[in-house]
Amino acid sequence: MKKLIILAAVALMTGSCGIYGKYKPAKEAPEELYGDIAATGDTTSFGDLTWREVFTDPYLSELIDTALVRNSDIRTARLKVEEAQASLLTAKLSYLPSLALTPEGGITTFDGTVTKTYTAPVSASWEIDLFGRVTNAKRQAKALLEQSKDYEQAVKTQLISAVANNYYTLLMLDAQLQIAESTEKAWEESVRTSRAMKKAGMLTEAGLAQTEATYYNICTNILDLKEQINQAENTMCLLLADTPHKIERGTLYEQQFPEEFSVGIPLLMLSNRPDVRQAEHALEQAFYATNAARSAFYPQITLSGSAGWSNNGGGIIINPGRFLASAIASLTQPLFNRGANIANLKIAKAQQEEASIAFEMALLTAGSEVNDALMQYQTAKGKAGYYEKQVSSLEIAAKSTALLMKHGNTTYLEVLTAQQTLLNARLNNIANRFSEIQSIITLYRALGGGRM
Repeated sequence: MKKLIILAAVALMTGSCGIYGKYKPAKEAPEELYGDIAATGDTTSFGDLTWREVFTDPYLSELIDTALVRNSDIRTARLKVEEAQASLLTAKLSYLPSLALTPEGGITTFDGTVTKTYTAPVSASWEIDLFGRVTNAKRQAKALLEQSKDYEQAVKTQLISAVANNYYTLLMLDAQLQIAESTEKAWEESVRTSRAMKKAGMLTEAGLAQTEATYYNICTNILDLKEQINQAENTMCLLLADTPHKIERGTLYEQQFPEEFSVGIPLLMLSNRPDVRQAEHALEQAFYATNAARSAFYPQITLSGSAGWSNNGGGIIINPGRFLASAIASLTQPLFNRGANIANLKIAKAQQEEASIAFEMALLTAGSEVNDALMQYQTAKGKAGYYEKQVSSLEIAAKSTALLMKHGNTTYLEVLTAQQTLLNARLNNIANRFSEIQSIITLYRALGGGRM
């Protein structure tokens, strides 16, 4: 036993460098991670707000609450966390001795004499973790648990974003449908007027046909919008893990959002963004897997023993049991599998490098998404003013054209064209408002938002 410990100590001092190393988390991020579009001096971030502070619509809040409880993806993510917790517990128990009770008994008869024998041994085995195999396995399991928690948060962030996007899609479609239906009623009256003018010789056949064609186009657009609303409601129901039903909601014009957004310093991305943290924990697991592959080159030292009661000495039934005890220490040194261990170490190192590249790309992708969302928001915000002016100008043009037709030489087709152009501008204005809201949602998700 003493020689065994001496051999282990010598091996530990001569070649176990690296098998006990601990992973050092990343503490730096590129200063230009968000690009030139974002200022990076502010240490606060829009992503630090809770989702209730960002999405204040009561109908939307209720939908998000329901989705966070019932959605199948979030429930699966929670189960993955439970699995990782169990794996970590198993890894921690590896530090303790393993115990086994294996009782045996028998009855024999010879010349009328009945003999009963029994053994009730308890065996124990304990691996001494001199070379870090158990420690690295535990650290790897702990990293897996943290990765699972980050995955759950990433699913939660994505789910909140998906519910919000779908909700505001419904509000946009509602607003477009409202405008299309009011326009359809006006054009229905225009068709009747055009037919009367055709009979009176004030409008040509081509003019009437153009008016009717435009009216029918608006009618088909209304049907398309209703179909899209139904599809959006069904998508929302799937997110809620529910059967198809009507979604209660507000209006697009009621929605309020912050006017200014801070993206924080790039270093915050390492702690805020769950998928970035998830990628780093994958790198941490690969790091400890490499350590474990190194430890396979060193011997495994196991202490084992057994103790119990027995009457196997052949005495009769009234014989008291005899206490048995044994202890042994073993050292298993890998000899003929060195080539396999070398190959496993190379594989582990390559996988660690792959995880490092994946972590780097996750960070760069996150920065790119922030840049894209900010550009989308700034573009939609800039367009909003022009769309408002365009709608205002076209409203004046439509009224003026109608007056000119009554009191001048403007044709009825010019009036219809002005109304059609106004309709398209109103629909585009609503779509741009949705794009602005969508960019806010995307920015919030890109910055790791989604906390309670």
